[in-house]
Amino acid sequence: MKTEKEKMVAGELYYALDPELVADRRRAKQLLHRLNITEYVVGPGALAVLRELMPNTHPSLYIEPPFQCDYGYNIYCGENVYFNVQCTILDVMRVTIGSNVMFGPGAQLYTATHPLDAMLRRTQEFARPITIGDDCWIGGGAIVCPGVTIGDRCVIGAGAVVTRDVPSDSLAVGNPARVVRNLTANGTLPTDPS
Repeated sequence: MKTEKEKMVAGELYYALDPELVADRRRAKQLLHRLNITEYVVGPGALAVLRELMPNTHPSLYIEPPFQCDYGYNIYCGENVYFNVQCTILDVMRVTIGSNVMFGPGAQLYTATHPLDAMLRRTQEFARPITIGDDCWIGGGAIVCPGVTIGDRCVIGAGAVVTRDVPSDSLAVGNPARVVRNLTANGTLPTDPS
């Protein structure tokens, strides 16, 4: 029989108040407190906390505190990933971030979701993975919803709410976000994203 944690990372319905999951979230919150309060200035102490909190990320990961996440261990990052201040990742399920990705202030990634049935929602929740390709820029205040894949070299506009997949080389803006431009028209990248 699967544990609640095994169900959670598999994207199945699970009970979030399971003692193992509560302990995992408590551990993450303790590490986040150290990152956001005690080791606020990025240096050796903050880097050690990040390695413990997010063991599946490249050592070049850079986070400007404050930062929030649920577990940390479900976040996978390539090289040169940068999070500006006040970013949040609800990493109930795997979040995969490529290399050379930048997140503006207050960007949010949500894998967690809930059943539409009110009675089931009282005790169960589930998640869908998020994948972000290489060389992306996620604008400030953007929200990426459960189950979304963003391709390589995309720009997601500030405040966008991404509810569907975004193909590579796209500029997506709005609520809900929609692709408004291909970023490789004529084989060259534009210098002005407006």
